[in-house]
Amino acid sequence: MSKPAVILLSGGLDSATCLAIARDQGFAPYCLSFNYGQRHNAELKAAERVTKALGAAAHRVVTIDLAAFGGSALTDASIAVPEGAPQEGEIPLTYVPARNTILLSYALAWAEVLKSDDIFIGVNAVDYSGYPDCRPDYIAAYQAMARLATRTGVEGSPLTIHTPLIDLSKGDIIKTGTRLGVDYGLTVTCYQADDDGRACGVCDACRLRREGFAAAGVTDPTRYRPV
Repeated sequence: MSKPAVILLSGGLDSATCLAIARDQGFAPYCLSFNYGQRHNAELKAAERVTKALGAAAHRVVTIDLAAFGGSALTDASIAVPEGAPQEGEIPLTYVPARNTILLSYALAWAEVLKSDDIFIGVNAVDYSGYPDCRPDYIAAYQAMARLATRTGVEGSPLTIHTPLIDLSKGDIIKTGTRLGVDYGLTVTCYQADDDGRACGVCDACRLRREGFAAAGVTDPTRYRPV
């Protein structure tokens, strides 16, 4: 039987590619998505579409309330989503405080119940928006903590956090996913997509996605809102 792996699946381009990579590597994917109070929750519908298209052993959506704290343009409607690229070295307003730490903790809990030693997350340190919780040293530190904090880790079955996209450009991510059969038309990446999943075309996530398709030489299937 295939080994189980927990896949953090937002419904965006990167996480869909992660799911395809995990399946290609022979893992049985248990996909975990979150309704965390994000303003762009059309991605949850996208996550459901992606799991149906690519296949998953299970798909769960967990509701948590990061909007209770705010502090991000993605969880606080009073903060406008910035348009265009952030300044170099700047952590943008779309950073959600401690989000990956919280989501990885839920994935860690499910992995332990599944007796799984593997979690996949689509963080990227090349074409990304400057988020501190997408860096390799953060992932290494979290993995070290997880191996100390769980019964499975203490009993000699240490967890591995897989980050297959971390060193890839957005164009290379798209090339990889295309080779593995990902239909990117099913995904939603925009920070302020409407309820129908149509992208704004002006936020940083839209910019990186558009540039990635151009670099990959792949037709961009993104649906944009009328200007």
